[in-house]
Amino acid sequence: MSSDILSAAGSIPSSCLHRIFRAAEAKEEESGTEVVKLHVGDPYFDPADNVADAFVDAVRRGETKYTGVEGLPELRAAAVEKLRLDNGVDSAVSRLLISPGSCQGLAALLQSLAEPGAEILLPELHWPVHLQQSVLAGFRPVLYALGDNFRPDPATIAAAATPRTRVLVINSPANPTGVVLDRDEIAALLELARARGWHVISDEAYEHFLYEGEHVSVASLERDVPVAERIVHSVFSFSKSFAMTGYRLGYVALANDHAADVMKVTQEANIIGTSTPVQYAGIAALETRADAAATNRKLVQRNRDVALSPLVRAGLMNELPAGGWYAMLDVARTGLDAETFATRLLERKGVAVVPGNGFAMRPDVDEQGRIRSHDFAPWARHLVRVAFCVDPASLESGVRKILEFVDECGDAGAGSSR
Repeated sequence: MSSDILSAAGSIPSSCLHRIFRAAEAKEEESGTEVVKLHVGDPYFDPADNVADAFVDAVRRGETKYTGVEGLPELRAAAVEKLRLDNGVDSAVSRLLISPGSCQGLAALLQSLAEPGAEILLPELHWPVHLQQSVLAGFRPVLYALGDNFRPDPATIAAAATPRTRVLVINSPANPTGVVLDRDEIAALLELARARGWHVISDEAYEHFLYEGEHVSVASLERDVPVAERIVHSVFSFSKSFAMTGYRLGYVALANDHAADVMKVTQEANIIGTSTPVQYAGIAALETRADAAATNRKLVQRNRDVALSPLVRAGLMNELPAGGWYAMLDVARTGLDAETFATRLLERKGVAVVPGNGFAMRPDVDEQGRIRSHDFAPWARHLVRVAFCVDPASLESGVRKILEFVDECGDAGAGSSR
C-alpha cells in the first residue's frame, strides 16, 4: 500500500511567503548577522498599552475558560458597533463570529460556502493563502486577468466565470498590490455578483491603511437589501490596525442568518473557541480603535512616503501604493527573474523580499480537487513584493541595498539566469 498522501492538501505547494521566511532565518543562522526583513507583514510598532493590560487582567481574573464558538458576546457587540459607525455595515451579533485570526476566519468561511465542484474567482495576482484556502475548502480556483495597474475589470471577471462559479473574492486594500478600489468599482463588482447569484467574500484586513482615497466596505452597499437576500461576507483583522499579529484575532460578519448558522457549525469542528484572554484584549483594542488605527496608519504612511519614493524615482515602481502594507517592484531591468533576484539579494545584501511570481501561481486542479500541476503567470516573473510596515531604519537600509544591487546588476542584465 502506497504511503503517498493523495489528499487535496497533499497536492498544494508551500507558499512563497513561507519559503523566503525559512531562507531568511537560515541566512541569519549561517552568517550570524541580521537580515533586513522586507518579506513579512509584521509591524514594527506594538499594540496600545490597554490591549496588553486587558489580556493580563483577563488571565489574572481567571477568564481562561472556553467561550462559545461564536466568541464573547461583549466582543461581538463591540465589533458590530464598530462596523456600524466606522464601516457603514449593518450587521448583528447573531451574524458576527470571532475567529483566531482573520486567516482562520477566511478558511472557515470558505469551508462553509463550498459545494462539490464549485468554483471561486480570484485575481491572477493574489495572496497565496487565498488560493491555498480555496483548494483546501474544496473550491476549484478560477483566475481572472487584472487590468491596468492591477485593477479588476467586471467584464473580464464575467468572461472568466462559468455556471459553476459560486464565490467572488474582493480584497481592498489589496495584498500584494496595494490597490484600493473606489466606490464605483466596488459597486460594479457587487452588481455583477448579485446578477450572477454569487457570494462575495470581502477581505478587509488593511481597512485602516489607506493613503489615497477612502475605504469602502463592500457590505456597506447592501444596507438597504433585506438581510435574507444579502450576499457579502466580510472578514476583518485585529492584526494590522492594532498591531496584534501574534495575538491571532479576527472576526467575520456573515451576510445573512443562514450563512452564520452554517459557519457556526464549521467553527465547532475547527476551533471549539477563540482564546478567551485574547478576546478581552480585542475588546480593549476596539475601545481605543480610532486613535490606535490613525496612529499606526501615519507610521506606515511615513514609511511609504519617505522610503519607497526612491524606488519610484529609480523606475522600479510606477507609483506609490494607495493602501496596505506592500509594494510590488518590477526588476526586469536587472535581467533576473524574481526567484533569482530574491535569492541573490538575500545572499549578497542580506535583504529578504518575496518573489512576485509566487503571487501569480496558476494551478491545474482535477475533479477530486487536487492540484495536478501548476505554473506561474509569465508577466509576474520580474515582480517582487516589499513590506513597508517594518522599522523605518531597516526599511530605508533595505531600499538602499536593493537600489545598490539593481545598479550592480546593470541595465544590461548582467548575471541573468534566463
